[in-house]
Amino acid sequence: MTDLFQPYQLGNLKLANRIVMAPLTRSRAGAGDVPTPLMATYYAQRASAGLIISEGTQISPHGKGYIQTPGIYSAEQIAGWRLVTDAVHAAGGTIMAQLWHVGRISHPELQPDGALPVAPSAVLPVGQVFTGRGMVDMVLPRALELAEIPSIIADYRQAAVNAQATGFDGVEIHAANGYLLDQFLRDKTNRRSDEYGGSIENRARLLLEVTDAVLEVWEKERVGVRLSPLSPVNDIDDSDPEPLFSYVAQALSRREIGFLHVIEGVTGGARETGHSFQISRLRSIFAGTYIANNGYTRELALAARASNSADLISFGKAFIANPDLVERLEQDAPLNLPDPATFYGGAEVGYTDYPALFV
Repeated sequence: MTDLFQPYQLGNLKLANRIVMAPLTRSRAGAGDVPTPLMATYYAQRASAGLIISEGTQISPHGKGYIQTPGIYSAEQIAGWRLVTDAVHAAGGTIMAQLWHVGRISHPELQPDGALPVAPSAVLPVGQVFTGRGMVDMVLPRALELAEIPSIIADYRQAAVNAQATGFDGVEIHAANGYLLDQFLRDKTNRRSDEYGGSIENRARLLLEVTDAVLEVWEKERVGVRLSPLSPVNDIDDSDPEPLFSYVAQALSRREIGFLHVIEGVTGGARETGHSFQISRLRSIFAGTYIANNGYTRELALAARASNSADLISFGKAFIANPDLVERLEQDAPLNLPDPATFYGGAEVGYTDYPALFV
């Protein structure tokens, strides 16, 4: 039997298997962006995953980009997340918090006092965002002042502290999918001329400073970073991603963080982009645990382990519809199909009511 279903040692964490539940925004937080008991049920149902990475969790009120997404900055939110982590641990699982700031992928209706979203540069994103009155066009963001950047780093550090207070087993820094840290990395969105813009080293500076701040709080093996080097989601791009993300992977490897979680291809879309940059190179650059994500099936996951092209495999939509996904994959059992109409918002339907084959 393949070791996909065997335990894996991630630093001093012993994972039950090599299957990861990817972060999945579900927009079911309660008033004040507080995690709810229903969310605790949802995550506990999926605790057979070797590792659960929580949905994106905003580090501050300014980091919010979608309605009903949870935060990790208020006492009420910390208490709500404690319900979740306790439920997952009681079910034998391991769960980490994904720390999230959306940057320009927001709207004044979602920001404190109707403020403009912030970004590395004032570059208008093409697209819409989900607010209390439905989908609305995004707006021109405000470029962060140099003097404001330390407060962003401090927010990440405090979120890491709060994640410990909630009982999470670690944290993943979200630097993918066109959100704030990804916006600083890529030259389509970063037009700065100060020490956070221009060269690769400058554009990677904020991510690395955030990582260093989080490492002041957590043991290094309990910290990971998520990247999406070739994904254009949220109107993001870079003119030369190979040297950029190779530099980032090297810099993170030197910090000996626990894992690198890489979206291979277009987030939620094609694995092959036609780009000359082979993302698999990051596997050889980064010395820690490599988590592969995007469109993995049972067959692809088994092949990845057979070739040792990834240490762990993360699944997204399949976990939405299959609370017992690990058991189904191990037994090669049929999978429930997810209902996209219930991905975001709502209550139990399409969230905690998917049937399990194995109890």
